[in-house]
Amino acid sequence: IIQLNMSNMKKFLLAGVMALFAISCSSVKQAETAQTQRSEVLKLKGDWQITSVNYEKGYKIKPFDEGADAQCFVGSEWKLVPNNYTGNYTINGTDSCPSVTQPIKFEITKNNEFKFKKINTDVKAKNVVSGYVLEFEKQDTNSFTLVQNVAFEGKILKVYYNFVRINTTQK
Repeated sequence: IIQLNMSNMKKFLLAGVMALFAISCSSVKQAETAQTQRSEVLKLKGDWQITSVNYEKGYKIKPFDEGADAQCFVGSEWKLVPNNYTGNYTINGTDSCPSVTQPIKFEITKNNEFKFKKINTDVKAKNVVSGYVLEFEKQDTNSFTLVQNVAFEGKILKVYYNFVRINTTQK
């Protein structure tokens, strides 16, 4: 009977060690994934410019509630500061486009979504409940694309914002 109990204890101890090992490996994997995601987000630091906005041309798109045509965003500059997830974008006004500088708060989710909300003077970001969700894709050191899904008459229109880095110093 004593051997049987020792045998059961050994099995129990072995099962406990294996469970602990599995949990610790899972934690390491989660930490590695989080670190990889964080390093990808940090690559966004700097100044970016939208070089093109592509979508099905039969429609008039006015993104981000600016009252401006999507083509007004071509040439707009976006400053992104990933260490505190802040930034801004500037549309350089023309005859048909407004002049806008808009502070933003952003995040990139584990599902590769670029979420941002516009921040106005004297309003804390946590008090802003509305914002925009775009798909983050095709990132490399000097370019990336954001894809916005716009619902219209029962269809989803995809709007592609293509960014290139405009400063060469990535600090």
